[in-house]
Amino acid sequence: MAKSNKRQVPTPLRKALAVDAYLTDKFVKLIEKILPLKQLKVHYKVLEISCHGIPWLIMSVVSIWIFNSKTLYQMQINLILGLILDIIFISVIKAVTRRRRPTVNDDLFAIGPDKYAFPSGHASRAAFIVYFFFYLWPLPLICTPPLLAWSFSVCMTRLLMHRHHILDVIVGIFLGIFEGSLVGYIYLDHETCVNLISWITN
Repeated sequence: MAKSNKRQVPTPLRKALAVDAYLTDKFVKLIEKILPLKQLKVHYKVLEISCHGIPWLIMSVVSIWIFNSKTLYQMQINLILGLILDIIFISVIKAVTRRRRPTVNDDLFAIGPDKYAFPSGHASRAAFIVYFFFYLWPLPLICTPPLLAWSFSVCMTRLLMHRHHILDVIVGIFLGIFEGSLVGYIYLDHETCVNLISWITN
């Protein structure tokens, strides 16, 4: 008899995931009673796109040529480094865990998502961006409220759009903070970033 290739999830973990799925479902249904989901669907989609990894990576690279300012090179290169690390970490962890999303994505015009949910790449990216512009390249204080509001909204819409479970988002947030700390540890100095961009453009 051929052996099954299906992975056997340990019972405690399976129960924990079941509880997570149950709580996520209850939470989303509760929020949907309060918020007009259909009216806000367009806003949810805009938030989803605003924190997608590919647009962020492309815009960060393009901004180097648009602004063409040596004073920004250090920020731009280190931000790109963090975004690349985020994509790598999320891809590897999802490939290992292979947790399915709450529902199948049937939006033909969506940029993604892939079929795996754990952890949330949007949540990790939002947390990393907040960490980066709070601690590594601080923005003016006036930018703090909108940045926090955007990050919180992105994480919430991952649940409301049935893209992720609560645990996916929470772990994604902690992963983003870890990525920010890691980039802070290996933060490239200004001269290295200038030389790197000079080498690439030449």
